[in-house]
Amino acid sequence: MGNALLAGVSGLKAHQTMLDVTGNNLANVNTYGFKGSRTVFADMLSGTLREATEPTENTGGTNPIQVGSGTQVASVDRIMNQGGLVTTGQPLDMAIEGEGYFVLNNGQTDVFTRVGSFAVDSDYYLVDPGTGYRVQRFGTEGEEEGFQTNDSVKIPYDVTLEAQATANISVSGNLNGDTSSPTTNVLGSGLKYTAGEMVTVTTLLTDLNQTSGLVDGDEIQITGADSDGTLVSATYIIADAATAEVGDLLTAINGAFGGATASVFNGEIRLTDDAAGYSRTDMMLEFTGTGGGVPTGTFTMPRYFQILEAGGEASRDVSIEIFDSQGIGHNLGASFISNSTGDWDLIITSLTGEVDALNDRRISGITFQENGNYGGIEGTPPDDPTFSVTFSNAPGTVRVIEVDFGVVGGRQITVSGEDVGIASVSIYDQDGYTSGQLASMSVTQEGIISGLFTNGVTKNIASIGMAVFQNPAGLAVLGNNYFTSSGNSGDPVFTRGMSSGAGTVRGGSLEQSNVDVAAEFVNLIQAQNGYQANARTIKVANEMLRELANLIR
Repeated sequence: MGNALLAGVSGLKAHQTMLDVTGNNLANVNTYGFKGSRTVFADMLSGTLREATEPTENTGGTNPIQVGSGTQVASVDRIMNQGGLVTTGQPLDMAIEGEGYFVLNNGQTDVFTRVGSFAVDSDYYLVDPGTGYRVQRFGTEGEEEGFQTNDSVKIPYDVTLEAQATANISVSGNLNGDTSSPTTNVLGSGLKYTAGEMVTVTTLLTDLNQTSGLVDGDEIQITGADSDGTLVSATYIIADAATAEVGDLLTAINGAFGGATASVFNGEIRLTDDAAGYSRTDMMLEFTGTGGGVPTGTFTMPRYFQILEAGGEASRDVSIEIFDSQGIGHNLGASFISNSTGDWDLIITSLTGEVDALNDRRISGITFQENGNYGGIEGTPPDDPTFSVTFSNAPGTVRVIEVDFGVVGGRQITVSGEDVGIASVSIYDQDGYTSGQLASMSVTQEGIISGLFTNGVTKNIASIGMAVFQNPAGLAVLGNNYFTSSGNSGDPVFTRGMSSGAGTVRGGSLEQSNVDVAAEFVNLIQAQNGYQANARTIKVANEMLRELANLIR
């Protein structure tokens, strides 16, 4: 009966532990990221009344006679099953669908959690708002832009995304090869010259509002190319500054070009081809102001002429906004023009804003294969078609911009016959932008925080650090939804979402508790019944001992 009392007591203790575990599970039924536990019992060492015997030649063997001494709690196992995900709509809430854990740090040690209810503190760090522990990151996202400077994730509300000058533009679509309406090349200065009223060919150069201090001997350099591509280079010398007229400059331009005529239209100098069709006419005027060897006067001249209409057998216009190094936008106009062989050119026709020079503005020899797919650039590596520009706010800095037509044989840009073609070509993308501030965020399945800035640019801000363990059930609980590694969990392997078995990250969501309320109610009943049964054992053993004591009396 002594064993019965001890066994009953052990049963009471064990089922009390089962009740404690079940009660804790139910208490955390609404705790985000909580992992429930279960109680596993094991019997205690049994007392042996008789050892087992082996069979003999004439008798059989006997089993041992053992009396148990009760039960004990063998383990309290943590159930690491995935909890359900609930959508919160908060962009910095995150849930893990898989085996990973978020990594947080208090400045001294790492802790691990499944609860991703994060917020931004006054120093712009991403933290657990309940404890202030900082969320740790993984990888190099955000470092190049200056968003991240240490191991903790920082949300760059205090950082301005610096402007980026355009270095690449991309073209796509289809060119219609209809050559029934060739266009005529027309150049315009883009600068309207005035002298109190709109200028004419008889207006004196010295009367223009755009001139000052002209002297005899000042020069205007006329450069460019004729319609057939022949290079043009001439100098107009202002022999008599007192009598020189706008018409004299036009005469010098007409003398330099063989297939085009210069004129004045609404105060603007224009150069118009004499015939329609494919043309390479281009012109630039530059005032040198030598004045007998010493610059004395000023004469506002356009360093490049706009192409008001590009001359070609067929012509298709495109445009896009590009940006200089200060983030200032410039509307870029361009035209695709075809020649008699079916090849195409892309020519930059205009660029708004303060521009000093536009060089190498024509990408020639864009070819297409028989099936209409892109065929590369004749005489130029297919991956290096470029033009260059010098903006006035960065004088002397030539900025090269590369144009992406796709791969040879690809269909990023195509051409179709004149009877079936529909023109849909466009410049659909460029990589420049003005400066901006962080406006909103989202989280990818890899745990990368992606930020949308006020300039419309999306940048990766940081990659959320995660950890995986060989035995997650071996993690030790710290409270506050935190775990730490133990001798049986294995060391953490740091990674990111969708890597090393960490699972995926769901932005705007949280993981619910994995406690099954119905199963826990059953456990309550079992714990109660087990406790009552063991209490009954103690009561019966006590009554038998009392009865024995009565016999002795």
